[in-house]
Amino acid sequence: MLLFISVRIIFQDFGFAMLRALFGWRKPAADIEARSSVPDGHFVAAIGDLHGRLDLFEILWPKIETASRISACRQRTLIFIGDYVDRGNASSQLVARLLDGFPGFDTVFLKGNHDETLLQFLADPKVGDIWRNFGGLETLSSYGVVHAPGKEWVTTRNEFASALPPAHLQFFKNLKLHAVIGDYVFVHAGLKPYVALDQQRESDLLWIREEFLESRANFGRIVVHGHTPAAAPVVRHNRIGIDTGAYMSGRLTALVLEGRNRQFLTTD
Repeated sequence: MLLFISVRIIFQDFGFAMLRALFGWRKPAADIEARSSVPDGHFVAAIGDLHGRLDLFEILWPKIETASRISACRQRTLIFIGDYVDRGNASSQLVARLLDGFPGFDTVFLKGNHDETLLQFLADPKVGDIWRNFGGLETLSSYGVVHAPGKEWVTTRNEFASALPPAHLQFFKNLKLHAVIGDYVFVHAGLKPYVALDQQRESDLLWIREEFLESRANFGRIVVHGHTPAAAPVVRHNRIGIDTGAYMSGRLTALVLEGRNRQFLTTD
């Protein structure tokens, strides 16, 4: 009997570890949600999809700054969830503002699918027809480039490449795909269920929708994401969506995290 009990205990200790390794088994997502936190002394503000709405960011930013000043936290981090360009009319001016920096804050700039499309257009002007449908004409206009009917996309691409400041080009090239702080992982679109973070495809991180949004999977951390707009922040047991469609709704949202506390700040 003692031998049987010992074998059972060994299986419980090591068998479940093997199941986790082989099948990605984790504790229930509700347990992850209940204990999620950022490290002590850390103030994190994640900002949703901006889409060229510098005007909204200038309204939201003082609210974030005020929240950070009344916080006892000394480590302050801003995480921008991606999609800086397209649809709004001030993409160039927005990027210039972000490059000015935020004294007292570390900054993390994530890549969105619209930012990736801009880079693809620079590499291949045939992408222009796709980018136009995404709101790329507004981005071009903000850099002083007009794509008129009948104009060749290669001409527009060359004009855009000349108008794009080197610092802006480096900004887009240096965007990160994800960031992890405490029990949260920040990414533009979401994660593919049951795939480890370091095995995720860039295309999923930038473009995924239903497979992620409808999943009840435990991703190991709460996923904070944008990409899919909603009228208000979406809070689920495994994810928090902070894209509130700023370019069309006039509502830009930030998620502020301190310890286990969460709050949303908006331009409303």
